[in-house]
Amino acid sequence: MTAGFLPLALSGAAATCVGIGLARFAFVPLFPALVTAGWVTGAEAGMLGAAALAGYVGGAMGAQALGRLMGTRPALALGMAGALISLLASAVPGGLAWLLPWRLLAGLAGGVLMSLAGPAIQRAVPPERRGAASGVVVSGVAGGIVLGSLLLPPLLHAGPSAGWLGIAALTALLWAFAQPRFPRDAGGQGPAQAVPRVPGLLLAYALSGAGMVPHMVYLADLAARGFGLGVFAGSGMWLVFGLGALAGTLLGGRLADRLGGARAARLWLWVQLLGLALALLPWWPALILAALLGGFAGVGVSAVTLAWAREAAGAAAGGLWVKATIAYALAQAGAAFALAAVFGATGESHLVVFGLGLALSGLALLAARRP
Repeated sequence: MTAGFLPLALSGAAATCVGIGLARFAFVPLFPALVTAGWVTGAEAGMLGAAALAGYVGGAMGAQALGRLMGTRPALALGMAGALISLLASAVPGGLAWLLPWRLLAGLAGGVLMSLAGPAIQRAVPPERRGAASGVVVSGVAGGIVLGSLLLPPLLHAGPSAGWLGIAALTALLWAFAQPRFPRDAGGQGPAQAVPRVPGLLLAYALSGAGMVPHMVYLADLAARGFGLGVFAGSGMWLVFGLGALAGTLLGGRLADRLGGARAARLWLWVQLLGLALALLPWWPALILAALLGGFAGVGVSAVTLAWAREAAGAAAGGLWVKATIAYALAQAGAAFALAAVFGATGESHLVVFGLGLALSGLALLAARRP
């Protein structure tokens, strides 16, 4: 199994890259481009970001049943197909009414892929490689952010449609790479195992997700329109976020093997607090560090939480991880819709939105101190 560790882990990384890094997070640098092109208003773009998070809830809730029904490999293929279809359809400039259901589908696909890929890979690798495997799998999210940030700026010269189609083409390539390497297990066809109660993990992970909504929806817009740096600077800031996320996920998985998942999660939440605090400063250079630390902690926390779930639940870790993913998705979707309303009501104030994210992240750190 050790020899097959890397191909398995990379297939999981491709799944999270497509489902989260591209289908969902490529929307962040597209946010100001859609507004500038007149496809939607700023408040409507915030609603589209929230719609993807709402879809993520449904995908996460149905993922385990889908995996048992179809098997892991077909369920992951269905998630990849949903992501690809959503991206292709989003290239049509139909306004809010057209884009909303496709952003929901993108979220559904992401929920399925994120919920199934990590536990499936962890079941397939030796115990001593599971922390590293979780880091590689979740690093796919960061990889998608980086790839989208590099691909989108030249494409956006031709308009948002070109951006959506470019991301769709990359998704198709990643699917072709991952499909033959996905694990063949059936995703837990036997009786469901009792999942231990770990309220600290669930609450901390949920609140961390809610606290990262400002970075994950409004970061590029803060750079592009908030600081007046332009659409391409917004893409650059999102690239910095992605590089931080790549470091945070790869380091997080390895550090969780040494420190333990719970201790690593608390450390990552401290970094998340710092990243949000820096985003409140009125100088745009501080935003670069805010983006880097926000990516490091806000995405990397998934790698350390996956390791924490494995420590707390053992063989039932898949069930606990699905519960954690659902809690994260519910909290993030609720926060996204609430912050979209706040953003519109405050005359599109980034300061208020990021300040609320800081408060939610502080609550996450307090929750992580619970058993």
